[in-house]
Amino acid sequence: MEYIIRGQNIQVTDAMRDFVEKKLNRLEKYFEESITSDINVTMSVTKGRHAVEVAIQLPNVMLRAEEKSEDMYASVDLVVDKLERQIRKNKTKLNRKFRQNSGIRTLFQDEGAPVKVLEEEDELELVRTKRFQLKPMDVEEAILQMNMVGHSFFMFANAATKEVNVVYKRSDGKYGLIEQD
Repeated sequence: MEYIIRGQNIQVTDAMRDFVEKKLNRLEKYFEESITSDINVTMSVTKGRHAVEVAIQLPNVMLRAEEKSEDMYASVDLVVDKLERQIRKNKTKLNRKFRQNSGIRTLFQDEGAPVKVLEEEDELELVRTKRFQLKPMDVEEAILQMNMVGHSFFMFANAATKEVNVVYKRSDGKYGLIEQD
């Protein structure tokens, strides 16, 4: 695994880098083959809160987790635990998807003991569908509309690009924009 570790408002020391690499190496046991893509780790400090974000790009799947705490090392532990839970929870579904779509035998390896999966967890239940007209607007207007309806995201037709975009409110209170390729 190749690590890209960067800091925002913090200097990443060799001790921190070694700790992150050691903890993330625990994830290797879940994969059939070693991860060939880069693992992006962003460490930041905002208002005394230490945040760690990890993004692992796998074939057709992105694993991502973010955790914040009062201590950077605790945040690293929490984010690795969160990634392990994501892998264990979705391992069966993702392996099935990979066998069907890409011919890859499996993405995640089976652990020795059988995993008991409840049927309710395996099914994703759609409980509501909404339909609406996409009004052409600029990004600022879309953010205002999102705030007026009290949602954390808002889909709209971008007047400048004529594409469907999504604006969303980030955990840091700022806004993000999702555009299609």
